[in-house]
Amino acid sequence: MHQHKNLPIYRKGEEIYHLTSCIVELVPEEDIMLQHIREFMLQDAALLTVKVAGAAGADLYSIRMENAVLIRKAARDLLTNCTALKLYGFQDTTYLPLLRHAIEEYRLLFLEWVAGFDPWNYVWDDWGLFNPPGASEQEDGDL
Repeated sequence: MHQHKNLPIYRKGEEIYHLTSCIVELVPEEDIMLQHIREFMLQDAALLTVKVAGAAGADLYSIRMENAVLIRKAARDLLTNCTALKLYGFQDTTYLPLLRHAIEEYRLLFLEWVAGFDPWNYVWDDWGLFNPPGASEQEDGDL
């Protein structure tokens, strides 16, 4: 039932969330801008596991890819917010390279994970983003 928790990408996402939590605990409470960035970072870090679980629970390619897109965006936003922390005066930047490195490791796991999706197990995507190349609306995947 919770097989997604054994996936390397899920475990790496948990590690990133923990690391992010530790880093943002160092954000001064009185700095409103850094507090906003802190919240964004925690949300993005949480999505790295939540959306893997969502994709693992779905069998359809379009749903898995939709979750993958949200994961990619969250990971990239997390990297961007590491830079934003520095730009807005966050002093405790010692651990940011560790987070960047963990996200790079996550990216490599992500590539492997997405490559395992079955593009032919799909329902036609009316928005046209997640249809297999060469597929037509008349021929839904395994349905």
